[in-house]
Amino acid sequence: MNLSSKLKWIYFISRRFSKIDSRGTSRLASLGICFGVLALVVIMSVMNGFQMTFIDAILEVSSYHVNVRNITDESEFSSWCSKDDRIKNVTSFYDAQGLLAVNSGQQCASLIRSIDIDAALKDKNFMKELNIISGSFNLDTPDSIVIGNSIARALGVNTGSKICIAAMSGSSDVSLLSQSRIFTVRGVFYSGYPELNSAYSFVNLEAGKNNFGKKALLNYGLKLKDISQVNSLIPSIKKAFPDSEVLPWTDFNRSFFGALRMEKNILLLMVLLIFLVVAINIHNGMKKLIYQRKSECALLEVFGAYQRELKSIFLLQGFITGFKGAVSGLALGLVITSNMSFVFRVMSRLQYLFEYFITWLSSPASLEYLSENTMFNVYARIPPRMEFGEIFLIFIFGVFSSVAASFLAGRKLLKVSVTEVLRDE
Repeated sequence: MNLSSKLKWIYFISRRFSKIDSRGTSRLASLGICFGVLALVVIMSVMNGFQMTFIDAILEVSSYHVNVRNITDESEFSSWCSKDDRIKNVTSFYDAQGLLAVNSGQQCASLIRSIDIDAALKDKNFMKELNIISGSFNLDTPDSIVIGNSIARALGVNTGSKICIAAMSGSSDVSLLSQSRIFTVRGVFYSGYPELNSAYSFVNLEAGKNNFGKKALLNYGLKLKDISQVNSLIPSIKKAFPDSEVLPWTDFNRSFFGALRMEKNILLLMVLLIFLVVAINIHNGMKKLIYQRKSECALLEVFGAYQRELKSIFLLQGFITGFKGAVSGLALGLVITSNMSFVFRVMSRLQYLFEYFITWLSSPASLEYLSENTMFNVYARIPPRMEFGEIFLIFIFGVFSSVAASFLAGRKLLKVSVTEVLRDE
């Protein structure tokens, strides 16, 4: 018997066994796999959306992919960067801590970044993530400043308002306190990471040179065409400029990135328990099915079937069970993920109706104070991100859990001898 004939025979017997599965074990197992894959696809995509919204804002606005300091020859470094194909954009900037104040008395701390306006305007991702909501990113004059919306709200200012940098960190040639550092708000931004909105303000390079002191440290923010090339670029920079200090983006906000990674891993682990429960159910159901089919297996063995072929029957059944569940779960997961904004709005409405019903039963006078949860609207505006690699691994794991459970179920029970089975019959 050739390989094709063996496969057809194994598939035929496997389908026959499935059809006489009176308890519907395979259908329930496929349903469990379906829900497991569905939950993982949706949760991972939503988590990726939340995380990458924050990470993209930090990389594009704050930390860049690589941060370089202590460059002695600025023109030489700029020339070297322009010749490296891995580097997409280079932005020079100064940083200083400041205390912003207005005439009405409100004050707010801020990290003031003096930035190369020409390089910033050419960086499309920077402008996209910065998201100017009032005014424009106009730093043409030394007294111009662009602030985050949280800072604007704390100070009670908008475009056109005057702000004083009342206190500023710096070297000995910088006045710690001053009433003459007056800036005009040219724009207000709102990024995807709230910490940037409450911490960052932008002025141009000339304002930085005039106010940050002669010893202010010039930084270079490098953005790469492929973020995975960060580790290969750093040694190249160190080799070309030995005195430079080079920091990858992972060195900034390390605790925050670690917390995001931990949160995602915990959620992944919790949802993977679904597959564990389903695999146990498949294992137990398959053991019962194999035990019930002992006489058929013995008869097949008498007619020349090998043990490995009999095992293949149940392995194929487990594969089909897992494959059907994984495909249906993947399809449903992709559909739901693509419409998560609608799902969040429905969830918000359902929660409101449930609270309304409970309040109506317990305290009708409090109904006027009820309102929908606004956080669902925030979640609805964050697009989920489906990573092909993660979705593929989820699909494979759904199929693998079913096949592994079938393999473990048939490994021992199929060792029963033909003589023993016939004697029992």
